[in-house]
Amino acid sequence: MPTTYPQVYFPVLVQVVIAMAVAAGLIAASSLLGKRARSPQKDTPYECGIAPSGSARERFSVKFYLVGMIFILFDIEAVFLYPWAVVYRELKLFAFAEMFLFVALILVGYFYIWKKGVLNWAIKEGLK
Repeated sequence: MPTTYPQVYFPVLVQVVIAMAVAAGLIAASSLLGKRARSPQKDTPYECGIAPSGSARERFSVKFYLVGMIFILFDIEAVFLYPWAVVYRELKLFAFAEMFLFVALILVGYFYIWKKGVLNWAIKEGLK
């Protein structure tokens, strides 16, 4: 049984070194063995089978970023629900009350952004 810090963390260090060696080896093998045929067709961006149109430097609406942040918020909520479900039987009513409060706060935020119109992607009259 390991008792000192070097003994405890040595397996982690070995795993990190092996992961870095495998990554470096795969990149080196790819650059040494891969074909280098360049053409304008290969240099064009590819997105969902649709030919690119317009500039890649278009501006996005703020709503795009707000929806992205909301998506991350609900992902984090889901991440917190899994450990809660694992220990729910041990913590009983306390766990239920805490998760009820957590979900209630998330729902308050959701209804707030809904009322603010963040989820409404329709173009309003007079705006482009």
